Amino acid sequence: MQSLDVISINIWQIVVSLINLVLLFLIVKRFLYKPVKKMLENRQNEVEKRYSDAEKANNEALENKKNYEEKLSAASVEADGIIQSAVDTAKAREKEIVSDAKLKAEGIILKAENDAKLAMLKAEDSIKQEIIDVSTVLAEKMLKREISEQDHKDLIDSFIDNIGDGDE
Repeated sequence: MQSLDVISINIWQIVVSLINLVLLFLIVKRFLYKPVKKMLENRQNEVEKRYSDAEKANNEALENKKNYEEKLSAASVEADGIIQSAVDTAKAREKEIVSDAKLKAEGIILKAENDAKLAMLKAEDSIKQEIIDVSTVLAEKMLKREISEQDHKDLIDSFIDNIGDGDE
């Protein structure tokens, strides 16, 4: 049969291989695993910090948006209040102007009525005076002579002619 020399187990060689493996493991762990692990932790911390900062910025932006909307709403309410106040002031001023205009118009109407009454009284006095003057002239002419019907007509015609001359 064949010999089993090819498959022989050499303990020393296994031990040396194991020691080499352990040494290689320790060297890799010390020089590669720890720095790589530390680098991964740093990157993880940096990513978490960026996420945290982004979340903070997002929350701050939402808060600023909320404050802006509140201020905008308050400004809108204030603007509505100012407009309403201006409208109320304008209406009050309008009423005041209309009231003043009515008072002035009533004063003008009253003055016009008084002026018309005064003019009417003056006209009445003037007419009365003319009637008195005409009556006086007529009485004087009647007393001077006795009047016939023809004289009466002539006297009236002459009186009418004199009235037209006196107004000019």
